[in-house]
Amino acid sequence: MKHSKAIPFALGGLSLATAAVLFAPGVGIIAADHLDPPARTDPAVDSTPDRAADIADVYAWHTDTSVIVAMTFAGPQATDQPATYDPDVLYSINVSNSSPRTTTDIPIRFRFGTGAMDQFGVRVSGLPGVTGAIEGSVETALEKDGVKVWAGLFDDPFFFDLQGFRDTLNTGTLSFDSERDFFAGQNLTAVVIEIPKDRIDTGAPVDVWGATARFGGQL
Repeated sequence: MKHSKAIPFALGGLSLATAAVLFAPGVGIIAADHLDPPARTDPAVDSTPDRAADIADVYAWHTDTSVIVAMTFAGPQATDQPATYDPDVLYSINVSNSSPRTTTDIPIRFRFGTGAMDQFGVRVSGLPGVTGAIEGSVETALEKDGVKVWAGLFDDPFFFDLQGFRDTLNTGTLSFDSERDFFAGQNLTAVVIEIPKDRIDTGAPVDVWGATARFGGQL
């Protein structure tokens, strides 16, 4: 199983992170989870990386009426490659809106599968206020009981100098270039969910983190 890291961000902000804290003003940290752990997901280390189970980022932010959560994964990849829909991976977006903040109060789960004519679909369960699950085709706006879901191929929004990061690890000298973006012009797969804010906001900080698990064990 692959878990994300717990990284908070500021009230009303957009997090480039694998986890976030909503409704907690004055807190801000940015981080990512691409190609981590390298021994399983980084093609520079593993000749058969488990791309489908590799979390890229978890983004979470809110408006006056909605909370929007997105999990990105299976990237980065060239723009001429299709999205990644692996039916043997279970994706989890975990939401904690009460104490203790390390327990999951709203467990959102999604999986992919094939239907008629081998078209891919997505099934999202555990959504607050939704009876049953939201199911439908990928690359399609899905909506049920006031919750909206979109699953599909996206431009990778994360900005990061991966070469500078590796050079820094190898040499011990900061080697980042603010104009060098490893993820520019590359894609990934994502699920984006919009939930009415009053179904999540209890007045306490809301923690959001992601995890993946492969059925049948590690590749």
